[in-house]
Amino acid sequence: MSVNTVRGRGAAGGRPRGEGQWALGHREPLNPNERSKKDDNPLNVRARIENIYAHRGFDSIDPADLRGRFRWFGLYTQRRPGIDGGRTAVLEPEELDDRYFMLRIRSDGGQLSLEQLKTIASIAQRFARDTADVTDRQNIQLHWIEIENVPTIWRELEAVGLSTLEACGDSPRVILGSPIAGVAESEVLDPTEAINEINARYIGDPELSNLPRKFKTSISWLADTPYEANDVSFVGVIHPEHGPGFDVWVGGGLSTNPMLAQRLGAWVPLHEVPDVWHGIIRVFRDYGYRRLRARARLKFLVADWGVDQFRQILENEYLGRRLIDGPSPELPEKPVDHIGVHKQWDGKYFVGAAPIAGRSSGTQLAAVAELAERHGSARVRLTPYQKILVLDVEQEHTESLVRGLAAVGLEARPSSWRRSTMACTGIEFCKLAIVETKARAAELIEYLEKRVADLDADISIHLNGCPNACARTQVADIGLKGMLVRDDSGEMVEGFQIHLGGGLGMAEGQTAGFGRKLRGLKTTAAALPEYVERVANHYLAGREPGESFARWVMRAPEEELR
Repeated sequence: MSVNTVRGRGAAGGRPRGEGQWALGHREPLNPNERSKKDDNPLNVRARIENIYAHRGFDSIDPADLRGRFRWFGLYTQRRPGIDGGRTAVLEPEELDDRYFMLRIRSDGGQLSLEQLKTIASIAQRFARDTADVTDRQNIQLHWIEIENVPTIWRELEAVGLSTLEACGDSPRVILGSPIAGVAESEVLDPTEAINEINARYIGDPELSNLPRKFKTSISWLADTPYEANDVSFVGVIHPEHGPGFDVWVGGGLSTNPMLAQRLGAWVPLHEVPDVWHGIIRVFRDYGYRRLRARARLKFLVADWGVDQFRQILENEYLGRRLIDGPSPELPEKPVDHIGVHKQWDGKYFVGAAPIAGRSSGTQLAAVAELAERHGSARVRLTPYQKILVLDVEQEHTESLVRGLAAVGLEARPSSWRRSTMACTGIEFCKLAIVETKARAAELIEYLEKRVADLDADISIHLNGCPNACARTQVADIGLKGMLVRDDSGEMVEGFQIHLGGGLGMAEGQTAGFGRKLRGLKTTAAALPEYVERVANHYLAGREPGESFARWVMRAPEEELR
């Protein structure tokens, strides 16, 4: 298909209908979201929050700001308590809205100084009812935020170099990076400078604040981020002629129509990463589909064009030069999640610990900061798997730190179940959710730690409250998509559709894919623990030596998966 072809289903007279692509001259907004962004650049909403809404209160907020432009500063209205999942899709937005907000804080690459961590902890304790969840985007999400307190929160965050700018919205979201960038023994290039440069040059740039949809990025030398599930990813690779640099991937994204990123086949040196990133996001801005929100992610453009045409447009129209062809990255022997005690290249150690499905608190984060400081560390990292690392610890202090973290609810030597379970926000706070997730995850872990305590393999479990896959359900060993199901008495209750055997290419020999989906495979939330126990025991009894759960799922008899 030529890039100049106007895509779309036939309209009256047989002519194709435009997809709202700016580069093809389709500037007129085709849906309310696009109209709102054209009416006023979302970045302008900050002034209204500071000068009007924070003084006049929740009822003064313009609905177009409340349910749209606020997101560009990390603010979402919470779900009103007491609304069950059966009403999620039928109520109007104003019926679902609570008068409080979820607030996401940028921490690109998951990097936080102790001063920053202490500030977040203090804000959580004073303004967020002590809530502070570690997300799978390597940042912290607060709850119960009142609009009157937002300017104060911003001032405190910005005083220590943090921000909520474009943590949400149709904008460049938080950039993923290796949580051990700069300290990893096997790292050849630390890409932190590229992440920082993108932040300094482009985050908050009005030219990039009106994208067709969200834009997710990963930049890491190591294959320890979910790089195949991002719009654009840069993964470390050594070119046989040019040396160390980064392999470029485009078009990943999950949600209701999951797609894995594809290699451009291009090698990029570290100093060119920001410019290539800038070219790719502008291709998306100009050629992305703006007619239907459900098809507005970059993955649909890449799927339609193919990577060869995408690379051609990137080079010819945005970079003005050819990129260097390059090899694919080498993957580690086994996936790495950085939990436990590990040596750094400088002889010091880092300690990785697991909260339960990302659920933390301001009190716990304050305790982590105090423990890190007491053990000689000045920085922590968050991981894309809802975990917390403390860096730069002398070897003789690691065991004391492990004990201290355990005392505040963070396990550096967790069970396999705790180590490998993630959950999205769920119905407790999210307006899109249908079922509870965080509490279900905690109950599931507790049950499995007692019933299948001797598990000697990793089985990842990702719980999501709706079909949007914020917890990456399609690439988990056991992916659980929240829905309402009928129990044995015929009542509609909370439950999950089950995906089995999904995964990403995080290690040598692993094949990325969405696993095996059995028709009608569902469970009630109440029966979930027994289901996972049953399938895990079938795996332990029937696996070949060294066989992963995902590989076993592909060949297991269907009756052993139900």
